[in-house]
Amino acid sequence: MNFQPMKDFMNALTAWIYPGNSIVVYKDHEEVFRYQSGFANLEKAIPMGGEELFNIYSCSKVATVVSALQLYERGRFLLSDPLSEFFPEYRDMYVRDAKGRVEKAENPITLRHLFTMTAGFSYDMSTAAFQRARDLTQGRMDTLSVVRCLAEDPLSFEPGSHWQYSLCHDVLAAVVELISGMRFCDYVRKNIFEPLGMADSYYHLTPQLEARMAEQYTFVTADSAGQRLEELQSAKQSDQGAVQNVGKSASYRLGSQYDSGGAGIITSVCDYAKFACALANGGVGPNGERILSAGTIELLRANQLGPVQLEDYNWPQLAGYGYGLGVRTMMDRARSGSNGSVGEFGWGGAAGANVLVDPDRHVSLFFAQHMLNPHEEHYQPRLRNVLYACLQD
Repeated sequence: MNFQPMKDFMNALTAWIYPGNSIVVYKDHEEVFRYQSGFANLEKAIPMGGEELFNIYSCSKVATVVSALQLYERGRFLLSDPLSEFFPEYRDMYVRDAKGRVEKAENPITLRHLFTMTAGFSYDMSTAAFQRARDLTQGRMDTLSVVRCLAEDPLSFEPGSHWQYSLCHDVLAAVVELISGMRFCDYVRKNIFEPLGMADSYYHLTPQLEARMAEQYTFVTADSAGQRLEELQSAKQSDQGAVQNVGKSASYRLGSQYDSGGAGIITSVCDYAKFACALANGGVGPNGERILSAGTIELLRANQLGPVQLEDYNWPQLAGYGYGLGVRTMMDRARSGSNGSVGEFGWGGAAGANVLVDPDRHVSLFFAQHMLNPHEEHYQPRLRNVLYACLQD
């Protein structure tokens, strides 16, 4: 293995527009590469050190689906079970069509629909259901109350008919909470973080955690900002745009009691890399603790989408991938331009985090940066291709 190309790639990213980045790679159960480039604080020129905390946004979804699959392994549900068996509020759902007409849904939402983003939910958090949840909970927004209120909003389409990125995994987190009898963040801590020795992973930002977090930025262009680039953060910019410090909070933390299954985790790169390592090694982490069976991981990474749904699943960085139980999964190397393995799986996050798992080669990667609008179509496929090139003997 030769990881010099990965160092060069990460340095090129930070030389271009990204403030800073960090990565850990495991092969089998051994950490074989760790590296950081650029700055944790661009304004003060504080280098990235490798122990910083990040909002990993949708990379949290991988932990959420694994948490749910642990309960699946214990016989607590089947993928075909209707959501209404757990939340009766979802027994009679309605669908709003493109013309705004609302009609009763013909099919029930199942737990498979939650895993696969085919339930008909959206990511609109400005609806009447969310306002009702705020009023009911006095702004605390506990997970179960929010999800019960969400049933009042019409769906975007008939359950199972399309794929749409949405709050499906937030609803799945509520299912985990209801079945387990534990608050979702506590369930994940007890059943994933603690067994794997992940002592630096959290769900709610505190002043102590915020002090350890890398500064968070967003990428803006002159057009989107409505102003000249020179008026933006000038410490890092290119012809395409510039970065601007936006503080360390995340919009998906709706209240003090809301455990976001879709975007809630705060973690360090070395900590979440342990989780990725476990998934690459049959569910067994670097410390020998098992969190999931190898057979369930095979199910997790099996494509679940049909032809119509795959047409909806059309993000540029996901060309050649299908979608399993909450993760991208490599199906067509030629279409994707991938030099990796069929069945490689993972997901990304809104500020540039990315988890990659290859059970066939027992390889995993966790990469993070802290810039919203991070050009996934640029860095994600390149990161994958450089990794596999580095692994060659």
